[in-house]
Amino acid sequence: MKHFPIFLAVEGKRIVLAGGADAAMAKLRLLMKTEAQLTVIATDIAPEIRNWAAEGKLQIIERAMAPGDVHGAALFYAANEDAAEDARTAAIAQAEGALVNIVDNLADSQFITPAIVDRDPVTVAIGTEGAAPVLARAIKADLEERLPTSLGILARIGKTFRHAVDVLPMGRKRRDFWSAFYFDDGPKAMEEAGKSGVLRALETLLDNHVMSDTKAGHVDLVGAGPGDPELLTLKARNALDKADVVIHDRLVTDEILELARREAIIINAGKTGFGPSMKQEDIDAMLVRHALDGHHVVRLKAGDPTVFGRLDEEVEALEAHQISYRVVPGITAASAAVAGIGQSLTKRGRNAAVRLITGHDTRGYADHDWKALAAPGEVAAIYMGKKAARFIQGRLLMHGADPATPVTIIENASRADQRIVATSLSDLEPTLSKAGLSGPAITFYGLAPRDAEAKALKLREFA
Repeated sequence: MKHFPIFLAVEGKRIVLAGGADAAMAKLRLLMKTEAQLTVIATDIAPEIRNWAAEGKLQIIERAMAPGDVHGAALFYAANEDAAEDARTAAIAQAEGALVNIVDNLADSQFITPAIVDRDPVTVAIGTEGAAPVLARAIKADLEERLPTSLGILARIGKTFRHAVDVLPMGRKRRDFWSAFYFDDGPKAMEEAGKSGVLRALETLLDNHVMSDTKAGHVDLVGAGPGDPELLTLKARNALDKADVVIHDRLVTDEILELARREAIIINAGKTGFGPSMKQEDIDAMLVRHALDGHHVVRLKAGDPTVFGRLDEEVEALEAHQISYRVVPGITAASAAVAGIGQSLTKRGRNAAVRLITGHDTRGYADHDWKALAAPGEVAAIYMGKKAARFIQGRLLMHGADPATPVTIIENASRADQRIVATSLSDLEPTLSKAGLSGPAITFYGLAPRDAEAKALKLREFA
């Protein structure tokens, strides 16, 4: 992020703009929505700008800008449509302490003006750092269509009522009140009775919430998927949006954690294979404690919580304290990874079943039915198998598996830095060690990437 978005207080402040033609008018249409004192300085000023001045919306200085003209201004726009004059006026403004924007000159501007969706006092700013103005306009158009025009009126009325709502405790109860107002009671009252109806609805709603009992805590056990935020389910997104507390695994990506409410408490309960970990009983206790405090808790697990996610232990802890819970499934790593190599987990004529196995469990390396797995055509997705690779390789070969059986390791499945290592059972080690994989990885036994499989088939045909 090269530009940090902020909302600058400009009520009563001066904003100066140099220029009097089309570029100046485009900026002024936006600036006139503010409560700032606008000054336009130019030798040649368009009739529209003169009309705005006559209506008292801005002041005009009809001459070339000179030192002293920008003194005390908060912002300055150079919109002369002449590079040399823009540079001259920008230098004056900078010397006099104003933040400077040069129209259509991102490199020399100190700030940029985003595309804006205006539902005053609700304002949505959309910026692309100059990379994609067309995209910003498309997002703006979409939001303009989605957000009701009454939203600003509701927000203004709600703002006058905020002190009254202080009788509700901070957190979930107060948030539930405002959610009910903005998304249910408020719009209905506005439609039926206008502003006076909205005030009555606010008073009634507040009385109801003051008298209501505090809701009991709740836990959502949510699958965060393999890492790509776009693979989150809608239920997972909604749970994150409501959470007071998010307790997440080490493998949950920052991009997904960014989707949680800003006010939410974010707790890393990372568990590391063969390394330092938070004990499962401590995680269970933490879930129970926050839920008993009345919080909406999201236990955010990488992949799917029902696949090697210690789900049962956490559910049993919640049930023991009569805490309500919900399981929100996610896309497991095997599904995302197999899609990344263009294959399917099962295929008619190849394998009618697939095994999801783990490379290690709480006692160390996990043992399985190696003889059955070594049979021709078998497919397995091996979770947490990097450090157990040599053990797995040895067990399969010992039980008669074909050394040429394809093995594919996918690191960081679904993410931008996804890596695919294709090898065979006989070469699994040292290939895996040489690859130096550092991220989470899943190993497919019996599957090769589709392009590698097609290449091998051609070689066999010509042999």
